[in-house]
Amino acid sequence: RGKVVVIDPGHNPTNYQHTADINRQVDIGTNRKECDTTGTSTNSGYSEAEFTRDVAHRLRALLQQQGATVRLTQDGDRPFGPCVDERARIGNAAHADAVVSIHADGAGAGQRGFHVILPGAVHEGGADTRAIVGPSKDLGKLVAGDFTRATGTSPSNYVGDGTGLVTREDLGGLNLSTVPKVFIECGNMRDTKDAALLTSGAWRQKAAQGISEGIVSFLRG
Repeated sequence: RGKVVVIDPGHNPTNYQHTADINRQVDIGTNRKECDTTGTSTNSGYSEAEFTRDVAHRLRALLQQQGATVRLTQDGDRPFGPCVDERARIGNAAHADAVVSIHADGAGAGQRGFHVILPGAVHEGGADTRAIVGPSKDLGKLVAGDFTRATGTSPSNYVGDGTGLVTREDLGGLNLSTVPKVFIECGNMRDTKDAALLTSGAWRQKAAQGISEGIVSFLRG
């Protein structure tokens, strides 16, 4: 209770209808990148944007049951985006105690498992992550551990050296954050075995449970 969590469902189901808007370049501190992308999908056409919103709704319900105040960066209430810089600003403006951006990957077949992306130390242009690198790493480790336990899935076999943790300095949503924030790639939509999990409502509930437990552990210190 008294804690604010911002959930950032990656992409937007109607981004594909607004290509000019989402291709617009925005400043992420280190350089400029496109506002947003359409995301990926399973071979059967289940989109990453549908997946992220479903998990976000499940996660919001679990966190609200624990007493947290929860805000989503987007929830079908806008035609595209928001852009990655605005996603960061939403968490900052909410003075969030934790922000988690939900995604699913589009890697090659046979590449399986989840990974949590942590902000690297960036101090360039409008970006300064130095104050949030430590707490974000703490958040990410807790989310990764609880995600493994809740879902029974393993850390990525293609990035992170088996740790399930990857540090990046090229993501605007992390670079521009002034509050603890991580991304989680819940699995690989382009691998049939991972896709079978990602398209299962029961598994998505377990995914939300794992992320929720990690966030709650972080907030309780």
